Amino acid sequence: MILKSLSLINYKNFDSKSFIFNDKINCIVGNNGIGKTNVLDAIYHLSFGKSYFNPVATQNIKHDEDFFVVNGDYLKDNKTEKIAVSVKRGQKKVIKRNGKAYDKFSDHIGFLPLVIISPADRDLIIEGSDTRRKFIDSVISQSDKTYLTHLINYNKVLAQRNALLKYFALNQTFNKDTIAVYNDQLNDFGASIFEKRNAFLKEFIPIFKSRYEAISNGKEIVELVYESDLFKDNLKTLLEYNINKDKALQYTSVGIHKDDLSFNIEEHPIKKFGSQGQQKSFLIALKLAQFDFIKKQSGVNPILLLDDIFDKLDENRVAQIIKLVDNENFGQLFISDTHPERTENVIKQVHQSYEMFKL
Repeated sequence: MILKSLSLINYKNFDSKSFIFNDKINCIVGNNGIGKTNVLDAIYHLSFGKSYFNPVATQNIKHDEDFFVVNGDYLKDNKTEKIAVSVKRGQKKVIKRNGKAYDKFSDHIGFLPLVIISPADRDLIIEGSDTRRKFIDSVISQSDKTYLTHLINYNKVLAQRNALLKYFALNQTFNKDTIAVYNDQLNDFGASIFEKRNAFLKEFIPIFKSRYEAISNGKEIVELVYESDLFKDNLKTLLEYNINKDKALQYTSVGIHKDDLSFNIEEHPIKKFGSQGQQKSFLIALKLAQFDFIKKQSGVNPILLLDDIFDKLDENRVAQIIKLVDNENFGQLFISDTHPERTENVIKQVHQSYEMFKL
């Protein structure tokens, strides 16, 4: 799968901009604030229908404009696929494939597999469990439509149950039968999601460890640990047991929406005990493992975006990472950096065709 061309209209800081890309390596270079990351984010937008950095759609429209359009021409399975994402103020976002709008955005997820590695990934370490759950969900959803459907349905039922708990508190009432309906639905969707997350991590963790070993030369032992209420009991039992707590809190305190993933180095949290370099290597290993997993599931080489890859990593370690992608196991690569010479020196080591785009 190759992104052949990209065009942007009123997207972030761009009025109008077009690119014709190399099939292998594309380097977007220029000073800070010039829009390098925005180009990569536009490519991300075409795969996921949303920004990696700012999920509020209208905030990606250029200032003082009413809309943005991102168009991409892909070559996939020897066929041209034209993808367009457009947002107009006051209207719903539209995602089109070959001129036809999707009824459900979720139908598009996974069609254009993509992995991004960015300094913003540090949120996976420093932010709350919600960020790490989204990571797990985004990886599984790219190859499992049923999982994505169950996740959407679980979140809808969860919102309804939470609204009911607020209603009970506000009206000083309680209906056991009504809450039981939501408990049953959460249990069904939650059990399926938990099983798939657990199965995914059993497969994913060895890939991740192998990637970390390659990046760090086997210097440290790292762990990913899946934490879930459902290891204790089935969700229906947990919901019934915690009902008094939920009534007091006015929201659902147990379930797969509380799942987390612990990031450890030498049996300690990497957030507290890992150096910046170790944290960066950890995150890159995580994302390269994501690449490996998605490729195995989809049979397609995902597009790989390396945003500001030199951030907190020296050139030798960057060269090591670029060499990892210097074979047929990887597809198309996009790199952003502030120093054109530095980028080109590293890229020349890998004997692949490349294109430099100076903004």
